[in-house]
Amino acid sequence: MKQICIFLLFTAMISCKNESKEPTVEVKDDFTEEKVAKAQEVLSKVIERAGGDKYQTSAIEFRFRGNKYSSVRNCGMYELQKLEVTEDGDSIKDVLSNMGFERFVNREKLSLHDSLVTKYSNSLNSVHYFVQLPFGLNDAAVKKSYLDTVSIEKNKYHKIKVQFTEEGGGDDHEDVYMYWVNVEKNTIDYLAYSFEVNGGGMRFRKAINPKIVNGIRFADYENYAPKEDNLNVENLDKAFMNDKLKKLSEIINEDIRVVVGENNCD
Repeated sequence: MKQICIFLLFTAMISCKNESKEPTVEVKDDFTEEKVAKAQEVLSKVIERAGGDKYQTSAIEFRFRGNKYSSVRNCGMYELQKLEVTEDGDSIKDVLSNMGFERFVNREKLSLHDSLVTKYSNSLNSVHYFVQLPFGLNDAAVKKSYLDTVSIEKNKYHKIKVQFTEEGGGDDHEDVYMYWVNVEKNTIDYLAYSFEVNGGGMRFRKAINPKIVNGIRFADYENYAPKEDNLNVENLDKAFMNDKLKKLSEIINEDIRVVVGENNCD
């Protein structure tokens, strides 16, 4: 089946510039101004180290678990895609953009119940979110807090907690994310998160195979889960060092391609 290349779509979208200002995140609970400011400072360095403004006008392609993924961003405008070809030869294309979510089977658009729209869009967004980390960690819907400086495998790390506001944070805004930022390198070497879907649970990931593609940094991950049920997501770094996690899989992204536009989003 003939397909429109995502890089042609990138060229078409590059003229659509979004000038809207991001809303201010309200600081609540234990997210004090001091902790938020310090987390913001650390994450800004991480984002700059990983690609900075290049994320804002980029077209990215990669393969994950046999499926083709692509994203196009231009100063706040975005389109995320997943293309799957079934064993029967049918093509399933999911598209998530500023306009909402759509699913196409053999080029025909499906009419989906709201629950399926939520399920499919969350799944698509999740894959792109982790692949393009740390992009997005300074968005308006992100609440962040600097917790501590810790040591993991003989290196020092900034320990940062991230949650999302209900407005703009999506259906999974109650999930908790943890990031361990290498003090010397300004890279996210470990991350963890809790989730409520499918019965809930926690995951801990160790970054492996870091690489730079056209100025943007990517990493694969070793994926771990707790051996016990009484652990807290904020302490999964200690659980990892004390052999209380089990390795479930490796998250490997292949055939990464990047095109960066020349627009200035300021």
